[in-house]
Amino acid sequence: MGDSSEARRLVDAIIANLPEPAPGQRPVHTIGVGVDGYFMASDVARNYCIAEHFKGQRIRVSVRFSNGQGGPKQHDGWSDVRGMATRFHLQDGTAADLIATTLAEFFARNVEDFFEFTKVARPQPVQRESPWRKILDMLQLKEPARDPYPKQTTSDGAGILSYANQHRFAQLAVFEAGVIGAPVSYARAAYHAIHTFMVEDPHGVRRPVRFSWQPVAGVRTTDPTATPVDKYLRHELEERLRRWPARFMLMMTIGEAGDALDDPTKPWPARRVRVVMGTLTLTNLAKDQVADGERISFNPWRLVPGIEPSGDPILHARRCAYEVSREMRDGCPFRWS
Repeated sequence: MGDSSEARRLVDAIIANLPEPAPGQRPVHTIGVGVDGYFMASDVARNYCIAEHFKGQRIRVSVRFSNGQGGPKQHDGWSDVRGMATRFHLQDGTAADLIATTLAEFFARNVEDFFEFTKVARPQPVQRESPWRKILDMLQLKEPARDPYPKQTTSDGAGILSYANQHRFAQLAVFEAGVIGAPVSYARAAYHAIHTFMVEDPHGVRRPVRFSWQPVAGVRTTDPTATPVDKYLRHELEERLRRWPARFMLMMTIGEAGDALDDPTKPWPARRVRVVMGTLTLTNLAKDQVADGERISFNPWRLVPGIEPSGDPILHARRCAYEVSREMRDGCPFRWS
């Protein structure tokens, strides 16, 4: 189940690094929007997993898209990790959650790594790099530092880069986060669950897998040279869904011998078999954003028979950490059974 005291320390460490905490709200991924839709499994999904939502019937879903930053300020146009938390409402009244972000790998292998990361990733005052400094960087074949965004006064970039320079396992995730950009729409980004799960097929065969959502409309980010807009993602999604539904394909990558099953910092080879497990269709913004967005407490351990967690220590730590966060903001309770 995990250590509740350790989970509290994890949440407290995250809150301590926020430039402006938002009491009563999620410490990270604070700004979000709830969306209604439904999921239809593919014809082959049931051959790979016996979980209820892969049997082929239409499953109602609640999705919450979010910006990765913590705090009440909304900076949609800033380069930032985005989140997509999905709840499958099953016919017997139970539910299954799948939590994903636009970051394909994580930056910490275990809880000890994470605590070390939070110590160095504290926001520091930022200032614009001088033209002469930019020229010197280019002469040394170094990429000039990105100028601060309008109204940006602090950044954790320096500490994160220092951490990555000292820890090779974090370098891929830190690099991806540095160039991730801002999506033109929540519906035009790919989202990755990062952790390995074990799925069981009808014959009792268990396979290690990783899940991701791929947008049918394709991935597209904003122009990095343009002045970022603070607020547009929710309005864009609302207008998009008024015209037609937005769709995502749920992809399941099957691991093989030698693949990292318990380390979310390590990617799997691109040649691994990928199976289309179904299509998610988003129809409209939730009418009650509190009940169907902000109060929903997603948890990566809300699983159903046919899907089990791997031994990934970060995945195990998230179970209690999400519950601590839920208790702090009085979200819907998580049933541990």
